[in-house]
Amino acid sequence: MTTFPSLTDVLAAARESFAHAGVDEPSREALRLWADLADEPRGTALLRRDAYVSSELADRFRAAVARRASGEPLAYVSGRAGFRHLELRADRRALIPRPETEGLVELALGRVRTGAAADIGTGTGCVALSMRQEGAFGRIVGVDSSPDALALARANAAATGLHVTWLLGDLTAPLADASLDLLVSNPPYLTEAEWAGLDEGVKAWEPAMALHSGADGLAATRRLLDDGQRVVRRGGWIALEIDMARAADVAALAHGAGWRSVVVERDLFGRERYLLAQRSARS
Repeated sequence: MTTFPSLTDVLAAARESFAHAGVDEPSREALRLWADLADEPRGTALLRRDAYVSSELADRFRAAVARRASGEPLAYVSGRAGFRHLELRADRRALIPRPETEGLVELALGRVRTGAAADIGTGTGCVALSMRQEGAFGRIVGVDSSPDALALARANAAATGLHVTWLLGDLTAPLADASLDLLVSNPPYLTEAEWAGLDEGVKAWEPAMALHSGADGLAATRRLLDDGQRVVRRGGWIALEIDMARAADVAALAHGAGWRSVVVERDLFGRERYLLAQRSARS
């Protein structure tokens, strides 16, 4: 006679495994992982803790718990990541969407909501898809140099039913002159030394090309500010996520590249996290 485990027992074993591995908030992570794999709200799981679960689902959950306990990020294990109003697929092809980047979208939409916009280094497509969902743009473009990341972004677009034009290319290279009203990007901005010192939970799993950008961490940002003057129309805007340690340096680069109305905005934790600037309407 087959004996099925109870959800209470399955969650307790996961919680113990996570606690032993040093995972923060083991109870919360166990419940979230279960809910994601079972495709049900966390509240539903709490209400049916004494219910029995199938051996197949229990085995899938135990395998996922082992992956998480080994250090793999939760979003990669569950295959899901929330971003603003979207539930997106996440895996090792792209950087996991961060809450800080949600603030970048908010600030960008506060400047421009219509016309043409591009998300450079789109990864999962989270920024481009959010701008399509929340803005009133005629055209949204997502650009990435990784074919694998673009495949993931396309899958997320198909799942959400949101239309974005996806382009393979190096930063702004695939974009035509004066084709954008808004350029948004969360570029790599760590120095090589900072990347080398990252927590293994990030460095060992997430794509390096999405994290570090040259010896000073500014290689991609510098290029975006320079070539942004080519692809953004007069009066258009650029919005970048930046490293708080180099906010003043990025602002200086923006001024030097000819941007106007340069401002550095803080995130919810008070860190200088975003740069917004406008192209002159006269040149």
